[in-house]
Amino acid sequence: MNESNLSKRLKLVAEQIPTGSRLADIGSDHAYLPCFAFKHGIITAAIAGEVNDGPFHSAVDQVNKLNYQDHISVRKGNGLEVIAEGEVDVITIAGMGGPLIASILEAGKTKLEGVKRLVLQPNVAANQIRVWLEANGWTLINELILEEDGIIYEILTAERHGENPYSVANYQLELLLGPILMKIRNEIFIKKWTNEITEWRKILTQFEKAKPTPEVQNKKQELVERIRSVEEVLK
Repeated sequence: MNESNLSKRLKLVAEQIPTGSRLADIGSDHAYLPCFAFKHGIITAAIAGEVNDGPFHSAVDQVNKLNYQDHISVRKGNGLEVIAEGEVDVITIAGMGGPLIASILEAGKTKLEGVKRLVLQPNVAANQIRVWLEANGWTLINELILEEDGIIYEILTAERHGENPYSVANYQLELLLGPILMKIRNEIFIKKWTNEITEWRKILTQFEKAKPTPEVQNKKQELVERIRSVEEVLK
């Protein structure tokens, strides 16, 4: 396969998959990720799941072109319904919103029996995935942040066991920013949250103009607190 087909973010997702894994890539699009992972000996087998006709047929074509049919099964279906319980040990879901990824995991909870690792790359609202992982007994073991083509992405890796990365004092803030990313606090992290603060300040300006109802006052106070907390982290 043409290595240039795989984006930097998907290569980073692939790096989070333990060698020898059986993978399910949900929302696989052209099946580039499982094909790349198989070609490089990262996985022994994969299921590429797609709910939409176009991407499903693209994935089938890609797998056939590489003659990987015996190793990568392309299946049409919604979320985790494409896998049987115990069929895979790693699940990747990349390129969707955080709420959608969380809802896919929630709807397919019974299929997670025997899954050792989740590698999740939300385009927005990674905090909603962190909330779901926490509520369902998954521990964040790694977080990455990268910028590609002007867009900032986060990659969350979770396992059933591991050291809890959250602190009691900053729990809500760590859910928002990422407990591991907060420690790394690299240039891209700072850029992302500096941009977010700029957007929040615009919303704050709108609140200033709005009629000062108790609801508006509460939301305004919440936002002021959030801006202050995140600015503290960025210092």
